This record gives sequence, structure tokens and C-alpha cells, in this order.
Amino acid sequence: MFAYRAGAAPVIDDVTLDVPPGVVCALTGPSGSGKSTLLYLLALMLRPTGGEVVWDGQPASGLPDAARSRLRAAHVGFVFQDALLDPSRTVLANVCDSALFAGMPRATATARARDLMTRFGVEHRGDHLPGEISGGQAQRVAICRALLTDPRVVFADEPTGNLDDSSAEVVWHALTNHAATGATVVVATHDKALAARADHEVRLAVDGGITTRTRVTQ
Repeated sequence: MFAYRAGAAPVIDDVTLDVPPGVVCALTGPSGSGKSTLLYLLALMLRPTGGEVVWDGQPASGLPDAARSRLRAAHVGFVFQDALLDPSRTVLANVCDSALFAGMPRATATARARDLMTRFGVEHRGDHLPGEISGGQAQRVAICRALLTDPRVVFADEPTGNLDDSSAEVVWHALTNHAATGATVVVATHDKALAARADHEVRLAVDGGITTRTRVTQ
């Protein structure tokens, strides 16, 4: 359960969710149903006001802030809805940040960042500032940043919401390909077509209820 202040109606209530490795899980539902809130709870960026978030069989949401930060740095990649790149730093520096925080040597982080940027077609933007690149390029840069440490879990909040169809496909394929390596990918999205392509879908309702769907493959 999660409420933003004491006495307020919970945004998330009575939700039990198990997300296995190797899959893409889509969180869907109308605005106000708590998709982003649930994503932030799962990523240990918010603390539940009731219940527990468990990682690898161990309670994690009650850990001290520093411990949760270390856990995220070591195992999590996060793609924010609007990329959230630092406007004062170059694209390459933005991509490297997560790896440096996780303790990866700078030379290793830089080499891996350049490889990922080449893969996603933004290698020529490395020395630019975020304000000098397009929205689609910024989201590709955000994917590079999220994947840099080869994380076990990737969370993405509306990663294709502001993109054209071509850029959205690049982002979606990056997420599904990462899941195919054995990672867990959880995506909050309004895009019903993309959600239908996910392995699992969790539909949230404004009243706090949920329904689930598992894609059947032939």
C-alpha cells in the first residue's frame, strides 16, 4: 500500500505482484491509477506505507536509504518518461553517470557507453549537451544510460510516450532484447499496442484493483 500523506486515500492498495526474470511486464491503466507510483515502489525509490517490496526473497523496501541506493546502483537501470538528462553535462557524461556511481572504472564506462551509443545511433552526439539533441535521441541516450551496467532489472516510465513510431520501436526492442538476456523489465505505459506485446500485463484501476494477463505464444 502507498499513500502520499497520512490519512489520504492510498494510490496503491492491496497489490500482490511477482515479476520473474527474463520477461517484460507492462503496467497499464488510466491516469491516476498508480502506474508510475507502483514502478517507483518496485524500484525502491519510494517506501510503501504498508506491505513490503521483496527482492530475491529478501525484504528490501525497509532498508536504509544508502542501502537501497547501493542496490539500485548495482542492479537497476531506470528510464524516465522525459529522459531526465542533466542539461549541464554532455551526452556521454550523462550515459556514464550510473556506471561511475556503481563503481565501474571510468575507462570501462566510457568504452561501454560509446558502444551502446553506436548501437542506438547517437554516437555522434556524445559531446553535445542534452538541449542540442532531439527528443527521440534523448530517449535513446536514456536507454544507453539504463543499460550501461547490464542491470538485472530495468524499470521504464512511459519510455515511448513522447516518441514517433520509429523511435518508439527502437526503445521497445532495446527493452525486450534486454529481457531476453534473463533480465526483468517493468514498463509503465499507456500504449495498448505495446502492452499487448509484453509477456505480462498488470492493469491497474483508479479504485486500486488490478487484473493481470499473460501473453500466450505459439
